Amino acid sequence: MKNILQFIILFFLIVFILNINCRSTSEWKSRTIYQLLTDRFSNEKDSGSCNNLSNYCGGTFKGITKHLDYIAGMGFDAIWISPTVANTANGYHGYWAQDFYKVNPYFGSASDLKDFVSECHKRDIWVMVDIVANHVGPVGNNFNSIVPFNSGSDYHAQCDVKNYVCFTDEVLKCRLAGLPDLDQSNSYVSNELNKWIKELISNFSIDGIRADTVMYIDVNFWQNFLKSANTYIVGEIYSDLSCCASYQNSGAISGALSYPMFFTLRDVFQKGYSMDNIQTQFFNYQNSFKDVTVLGNFIDNHDQSRFLYQNTGKVNQYKNALVYVLYSAGIPIVYYATEQYYAGGNDPNNREILWPNFNSKSDLYLFLNSTIHYRKKYQVNNYSQIQRYSTHDFYAFTRGNTFVAITNQQYTLSYTITYHPYSEGTRLCNVLSTNDCVTVQNNSFKITMTNGLPKIYYPQ
Repeated sequence: MKNILQFIILFFLIVFILNINCRSTSEWKSRTIYQLLTDRFSNEKDSGSCNNLSNYCGGTFKGITKHLDYIAGMGFDAIWISPTVANTANGYHGYWAQDFYKVNPYFGSASDLKDFVSECHKRDIWVMVDIVANHVGPVGNNFNSIVPFNSGSDYHAQCDVKNYVCFTDEVLKCRLAGLPDLDQSNSYVSNELNKWIKELISNFSIDGIRADTVMYIDVNFWQNFLKSANTYIVGEIYSDLSCCASYQNSGAISGALSYPMFFTLRDVFQKGYSMDNIQTQFFNYQNSFKDVTVLGNFIDNHDQSRFLYQNTGKVNQYKNALVYVLYSAGIPIVYYATEQYYAGGNDPNNREILWPNFNSKSDLYLFLNSTIHYRKKYQVNNYSQIQRYSTHDFYAFTRGNTFVAITNQQYTLSYTITYHPYSEGTRLCNVLSTNDCVTVQNNSFKITMTNGLPKIYYPQ
């Protein structure tokens, strides 16, 4: 009897240890993610330049660890880092896997990665790791160097993706950008990938996963992979709304990167399209996704030219877009160097080195600090997004008692709000400008937008 009791205790202790660092999808809703490329954030010395953005520049795990307080100073409590596995030549981005079971030596050692995660956890910062299960590095048909997938039988027959349409055999079985396409219908491949993700999360205490090239793999694989990971997975599905929603709704991934809304926001805030487009897309989201609150919201990333590219005069529009990303339904993701006004063009020019520009006094750094602080303070993630006003140059919504007003224009404009949750006489003040307050009178209040700046009101 004593031995049976000891076995039961040991069993549950092992289960507890294996799951202690797993973060549920629900828990991720309160987090604000800072996305960075490991190779481009800090090289520890924070000196020197990079003359070739298509190869390694020298960023490391130790470099990120050195500047965790810089990241935390903006209010971020999660960091998305590049894929950690060893890559084929020039795989600075991490997407060209060579050995799934080794840490990329250019980024540092396994011990360095563990130390980075440990230091993050001491600051209550969660770590999200980018992963690739679709393909390996550009080795043609010579798979001898790929670990553990060194046999031709581990891959689909060679063909190239030319038409990027969800769920077609071409997308699911052919090579993206010429990269060897793993055959997840092969039980060895799928079992190995599921084993690998369990070990990656367990060995390095990883809190969440960003999954690359999700639409290039069958839904059934992702359903099992999500169970193996046992944590939040946000997936890249570079496609239309229907395709993005189908992967979440089928239980293949926890949430999708919000590409359809990304393009809407770029149109509205860069090109000056009507802000009613946000309304239309938001309603489309509500009718399409099972859960919009766990989608990954963003206005910049490593695959798109930066918002300020050829738009350096649109900083205020950028701030409005960032406020929408941070306060709308979903989990916000902000791309590194946003806080330093980076304006790089298409890949690889949008993957600049950040060092030595760790200026914690820049206007955008302080802006992010304020907006993220109030996102947390008012716990907006606990409340539904309710649209309050929409027109061509103005959009407003609430999350609980937080009232968000944004515009894509620089001129002064005013609108009277009659649909709101506040009682008569309530005084609302803009947390981004303490002298800007309005009072609810006759069940309405007037919002005046000046200089194109966003506003976030809360009852005083």
